[in-house]
Amino acid sequence: MERLQAAFDKLLRETTSTFHRYMYNRIDWNARIVGLLGPRGVGKTTLVLQYIKENLPRKESLYVIAEDLYFASHTLVDLADAFARTGGKYLIIDEIHKYKGWSRELKLIYDYHSELHVFFTGSSILDIYKGVSDLSRRVLTYEMQGLSYREYLSLFHQIELPVYKLQQILNQEVELPQGFLPLQHFPDYLKRGYYPFRDNNFERYIMNVVNTTLEVDIAQYADLTPATIRKLKRLLAIIAQAAPFKPNFTQIGGQLEVSRNNIADLCAWLEKAGLIGQLRDSTGGIQGLGKVDKVYLDNATLIYVLGNKNTEIGTIRETFFYNQMRVMTDVISSRISDFEIDGKTFEVGGKKKKQKQIQNAEQGYVVKDDIETGYGNIIPLWQFGLTY
Repeated sequence: MERLQAAFDKLLRETTSTFHRYMYNRIDWNARIVGLLGPRGVGKTTLVLQYIKENLPRKESLYVIAEDLYFASHTLVDLADAFARTGGKYLIIDEIHKYKGWSRELKLIYDYHSELHVFFTGSSILDIYKGVSDLSRRVLTYEMQGLSYREYLSLFHQIELPVYKLQQILNQEVELPQGFLPLQHFPDYLKRGYYPFRDNNFERYIMNVVNTTLEVDIAQYADLTPATIRKLKRLLAIIAQAAPFKPNFTQIGGQLEVSRNNIADLCAWLEKAGLIGQLRDSTGGIQGLGKVDKVYLDNATLIYVLGNKNTEIGTIRETFFYNQMRVMTDVISSRISDFEIDGKTFEVGGKKKKQKQIQNAEQGYVVKDDIETGYGNIIPLWQFGLTY
């Protein structure tokens, strides 16, 4: 316990509080069990440590990583028992998806220790509803994504912009701060701004995120064989070179020598882990009920790291729009254009994009890159990065 507390102290000393992710003030931290899920590398650990440092009494708090050597000879319940005996009230467990049987033990902790508040982080592949059947009624979960363009501007350039709702953007209500050039930093955001990390080894870091997601997070949680992991990597490589594309699972299955249904399952794992996005024709969201219409890499940064260096700018634009919009809204494919949100149709392109694709839409908008401000139903692409 002393070693765990010492490691916790070190992490708190290294945690800064100059920037908070969008999820910080949305979480109900007073709930008995709170889970923060999301793709690897988007800042879940930092957010939780910031909250502890700024709001919780240090002597009543304990942070542990679920793969700590402590758990080679102890269980989560053992830890909770020992911590509660010393007057502990706030137990924080990081990367809980790496602990086998986590859901059953969380339920026991909930039942045995009414005095404890438990916070945990986990990969977005973790499915609360496939754990203990009644744990889902006890835990309050949130899903966090990578940086929006607004957050990127704040973190890396100290440029502060308010959050705008989609309807405000469509109503042309976005106000530019004095001297702000919205396109000055937009290309850099697309290339390397989705993850809250910046140094000379950025591409290597992203590759480590991808490989660890495939080889550890998905592999352990889904209990995949080494052969299946290799096929998962090959599938991601195919998607990276071709996205966005209309999926032909039968054809891809032939390339990987697996069945059509298995390809759909592998894509579902990649989607839940935050490596790809699957645009459906209805009922959007992760593993929605609609038919998959297009497959994208999850975000523009992944395209630059994993995809073809000559990736078309149109792919980048569509990926950015879909990635940013799906955090706060339900995005589906459009029968006549690129995307549909709440009955509104969106056609994404460059500044020369015309109105042809949306001329029959009841509520149609042209989303143009390379323009600073819009007019009428023409909306600048960068503004869709201000919704969170």
